[in-house]
Amino acid sequence: MSNVAILQHDRNGMARAAAAGADFLGPVEVTAVRAQEVDVCLPGGACVAALLALGYRYEACVGDTLLVIGNTNGHYVIGVLKGMGKTVFAASGDVEVRAVDGVLRLSGDRGVELDAPEVSFRAGTLRMLAGAVSETFTSLRQHVREVLSVRAGTTHQVVEGAAFTQAKTSTLITEGKVAINGKEIHLG
Repeated sequence: MSNVAILQHDRNGMARAAAAGADFLGPVEVTAVRAQEVDVCLPGGACVAALLALGYRYEACVGDTLLVIGNTNGHYVIGVLKGMGKTVFAASGDVEVRAVDGVLRLSGDRGVELDAPEVSFRAGTLRMLAGAVSETFTSLRQHVREVLSVRAGTTHQVVEGAAFTQAKTSTLITEGKVAINGKEIHLG
């Protein structure tokens, strides 16, 4: 018996099995999902269980279109043609993704998330461009070796506890008034 699938093509170009139980290779729709396999209905009408045999973890969803190969000995999912499920690339140990002599770009149509106990960035230059930034920290320490320059339309700072500023020299220049309001003001 040959390992070559015998295919027929209908008007839409869909691959169909020559007969029920024959070798099959083609797209099918997922009708049910279990841990390591999915139920699919072959073009001839036979519904079979197909074992996920991808090189990565894919959490299939009902309605996905998968590429399935099989015969009377079993059916296997070997590709995702149209999927709504989650794809997971997982490996034990350290993993490195590198663009040799190129730029590595990560993008997501609905966002990019990082989740780790510790995240480190090391760069010669770090540029950030955003419409809005929201940061929440338990504690924030910044060490700037040379110049810290902030240019803003307006600044507003609220400190619930004590505020302390120390500098060798300090200059405050305004075009309008300066107001200092406190129960006690100590100068000198």
